[in-house]
Amino acid sequence: MTKISADLLENIRGQFAQIDSCPVQGPRVFFENAGGALTLSKIVDTSAKYAAIPDNQGRDNPGSHELVRVIDKAKQDLRAFMNAPKGQFFVGESGTELIFRLVMNACLGTAKDGVVLGSTIEHPATRSACARWAPISGKEHVLIAHDDAKGLVTADAYASHISKDTRVATILHTSPVTGMGMNVAAIARAIRAVSPDCFIIVDGIQHAAHGQIDISAYDVDGYVISPYKMFSRHGYGLAWISDRMAALPHDSLVGGPAENWELGTRDTGAYATMSDVVDYIEWLGSQVCDSDDQRTRFEAAGNAIHDHEQALTDAMIHGTGNLPGLAEMAHVHIIGGVDNPAREGLVSIYVDGIDSKDVVARLNSEGVRTHLRKADHYSGNVLDPLGLDSCIRVSMCHYNSAAEVAQFLGVMKNITSPN
Repeated sequence: MTKISADLLENIRGQFAQIDSCPVQGPRVFFENAGGALTLSKIVDTSAKYAAIPDNQGRDNPGSHELVRVIDKAKQDLRAFMNAPKGQFFVGESGTELIFRLVMNACLGTAKDGVVLGSTIEHPATRSACARWAPISGKEHVLIAHDDAKGLVTADAYASHISKDTRVATILHTSPVTGMGMNVAAIARAIRAVSPDCFIIVDGIQHAAHGQIDISAYDVDGYVISPYKMFSRHGYGLAWISDRMAALPHDSLVGGPAENWELGTRDTGAYATMSDVVDYIEWLGSQVCDSDDQRTRFEAAGNAIHDHEQALTDAMIHGTGNLPGLAEMAHVHIIGGVDNPAREGLVSIYVDGIDSKDVVARLNSEGVRTHLRKADHYSGNVLDPLGLDSCIRVSMCHYNSAAEVAQFLGVMKNITSPN
């Protein structure tokens, strides 16, 4: 297995739009990937191509037949990439909208009692959906407290709260605030051991860009991503659902196909761009392993992405060259701890005596794009227990470089020790 070499990284970076420059700001390092990853240049072209097509799916003409072929191909590509031989894929308005829809149908489609189980680490997409639909469906919404020091929730924590009447459970695959990944398969096993018929829905939105997805290994009923956080574009979300979830009562047209979860005519270009993403991941896998097997290439790409991003976060935390890392800088604190093996390409920090918004502004003025997370409805669940009103989120992807980390550390060194 080969890691991402300097030459390969240059090739990778050449395939992404605006890799080192913003059309408004000019040259910049992009460490705001958790807010939306960079877009593959091929996807920009694909989106423009399909935006010009007037035909809809389901008509008896060559243009329409081609659109159907493209959609079917994308669904098969996603099946292979996400290792989901069963169930179905469909697109919707956004990842958040799809999570709401899956949670709603799981709550309304199960007995009017019992528990909807989640955790306090979760994004408000799942927490809010469960808070709304649990009481409407006669259920209690229970939130498991996450580990504040580690920034995650474990299978053991779930196991201590599961009962035989746990009807619906939600899992966050990776936190967009702490950057920590959860062991989805282990959590799902803990749930199934006590409540085997529970509907399990996973928010994979933050995780998708940072490693492989293996739905067959998870034993869940729903998995949702936002493609704009996985090298595609804004304007749609993507969901996979199990056959048993697909069979639940759901919004659909009277007299239409019973298994259809999509509402209205979808954008064929959205599906086509997901094929572009899958093609890119397979290409990357072919560069870091010698196998011609597609699944092996996907796994090799996922491992290479994980290893490269870990090297970047290690350099950011512990230093590179003659630059001290964040762990060595006075007054800098790392959320989730210095050495946390669950971290996936993201480091959130705060600095004693300096407002986080001022740190973000200074970094931006020096050409390093990061993001301010406030203790609001998005991040208060993580920041409030730590007594913080905000933090600085520095989020990376596999196309980022050690040189960009060094540029960030140089600015942080000046911010934290101006004299």
